[in-house]
Amino acid sequence: MEDNSGKIKDGAKCHVVRGTHKGKKGVVRDINKSKGGNVTITVVQENGVRFKTLARNVEIQE
Repeated sequence: MEDNSGKIKDGAKCHVVRGTHKGKKGVVRDINKSKGGNVTITVVQENGVRFKTLARNVEIQE
């Protein structure tokens, strides 16, 4: 698994490739690091729907 935590920036476009939200796309907002050390992000889709996922579940689109 690739660690995206260094590449993820607020406002970056992303595509979820693993997990519950697999296949969804959106813009990264609200980056946090949990007590357990996992980097979590909020993704906002084009239709305004928000969801939280782990940073390791997404690929950043250039």
